Amino acid sequence: MKNLMSEFREFIEKGSIIDAAVGLILALAFKPVIDSLVNDIVMQIVAAIFGEPNFRGLSFDLGDATIFYGNFINTVVSFVAVAFIVFMLVKAYNSAQRAKEEEAAADPGPSETDLLVEIRDALRK
Repeated sequence: MKNLMSEFREFIEKGSIIDAAVGLILALAFKPVIDSLVNDIVMQIVAAIFGEPNFRGLSFDLGDATIFYGNFINTVVSFVAVAFIVFMLVKAYNSAQRAKEEEAAADPGPSETDLLVEIRDALRK
């Protein structure tokens, strides 16, 4: 039992668990922003094109059952919109990171030889 508890404590103390928890919390906090963007902007563009902001009313009867295919269309449109928005955010983030890395690579600073020459000259004084 003691070994199990020490393994559990080691598991919890790992940095990846904390990173995952922070990522999950941020994702849950960001979800309403994405939902609002989809519902208040993207679906309104859909409404401007198709005349309605959603397709919930679309259905057909099959025997005694009603098939609500409009709900499925709404879900697919929402998924595609969210996936595209997340794609664009990741693309912008990657572009910013790449620019930052290129900027750092463009100004590598003094070489090792330059630093050694500066140290030698400073010691001579």
